Amino acid sequence: MRLISDLTGLATTRDFRTLLAVRLVSQTGDGMVQVGLASLFFFQPQNMTTATGVAAAVVVMLLPFSVVGPLTGPLIDRWRRRQTLVVGNLLRAAIIGVTAAVLNTTGVGPVIYVLVLVALGINRFLLSVLSAGLPQVVDRERLLVANSIVPTLGGAAAALGAVIGFCLRVLLPDGAAQDTASLVVATGLYCLAAVVVLRIGVEGLGPDRADRSASPAAALAATVRDLAEAVRYLSERGTPGLALATMAAHRFVYGMELITMILTARNLLADPRDATTGLAVFGVLMGAMVAGHGLAVVLTPLAHERVRPSTWVVLCLTGGTAGQLLLVVGHEPTVMTAGIFVFGVGVQGAKIAVDTIVQSDTADAFRGRAFSVYDVLFNTSECVAAGVAVLVLPDVGWSRPVQAALVVLVWVVALTYRWRVRLLGDRAREVAWAPSVSSSPDGADRLDGAADAT
Repeated sequence: MRLISDLTGLATTRDFRTLLAVRLVSQTGDGMVQVGLASLFFFQPQNMTTATGVAAAVVVMLLPFSVVGPLTGPLIDRWRRRQTLVVGNLLRAAIIGVTAAVLNTTGVGPVIYVLVLVALGINRFLLSVLSAGLPQVVDRERLLVANSIVPTLGGAAAALGAVIGFCLRVLLPDGAAQDTASLVVATGLYCLAAVVVLRIGVEGLGPDRADRSASPAAALAATVRDLAEAVRYLSERGTPGLALATMAAHRFVYGMELITMILTARNLLADPRDATTGLAVFGVLMGAMVAGHGLAVVLTPLAHERVRPSTWVVLCLTGGTAGQLLLVVGHEPTVMTAGIFVFGVGVQGAKIAVDTIVQSDTADAFRGRAFSVYDVLFNTSECVAAGVAVLVLPDVGWSRPVQAALVVLVWVVALTYRWRVRLLGDRAREVAWAPSVSSSPDGADRLDGAADAT
């Protein structure tokens, strides 16, 4: 069976195993940080009990990186990605460590928000680096299977970290220790991730550059030009640009459902005065989402043997609406949990396929920028969802008309994507021009490789 063969091939690839280990270790730390932030921002008795409050917190955590993010993407294509992972993990370890220290001394305040914003920005950047480096350690034939395994196991690791963080919160007494324990453990995990990635050679994750002599200042000066080229390139290639636009639209739906889950867990399925129970309910709902992601890991490689990635995107988006229809029916805990599980299968299955389309149909010279744009679109879509949530969601989170409207929106997005892909013949267009910032070591235009990856 091809899936078994692909998994065996990946398991025997040393650099792939190392890159996977880096993601698992670091995302376990991410989960511990996230549960700490959730408890501080959303599930304290005095905090974030309204749609406006939750939306504001979401925007505070996401919007700044959506603005700064475009400045980092070109650096992924200029800096050695292995070194970036080492330095980035050590830097965020230091920031989270400082955050824990500040919490112990002054509590939650403006400094905490600034530190959290910087740490989350680094986290998003490093996830883009991991995605851009994956094709360097995996051959094209196994790329979709790798995309199924790596991000989803990373999500499972984050879920494990969240569970550990929640257990620490429950077991420790109220106070500074309860608020900072998960952050301290996460600091150690980030340091471990930086050590693990050293097993990969300095050039092992790319990028494919002949000239790395440009200084960081010069690289940043060229950012606007580089990003303009990347946007033009993705648009002209067709398939990666269309896939990114489709997933950005679906991320808006995901953002709406996420805010619905937070508010419902906080104010509807638990006593609003019992923040710990609300956090536990939210953990169950997110656990259902992660379980759906896990099923997508199994289904997506099997589907790849029978349908093209673009077809799988459409099937996952429309199939996920079956779960959303359960949310239209009602807000009982079992109904919501089942609906979110099905929705989670669709979300992750479509994302795996889109990751593969972007990686396969994008030249390495543009991959870092492509995934930076990808990440910024995701964050911006969630920020837009937060703004819309303020206008349309009640403080209890659940609204039948809103859930029904989201189902309709997903179908419109999926059918539009299907129509546009058919117009392209489900193949990326040839691109005649080369990136102005690089060439391959032998002087050949790196876009030749992209033209073959159709």
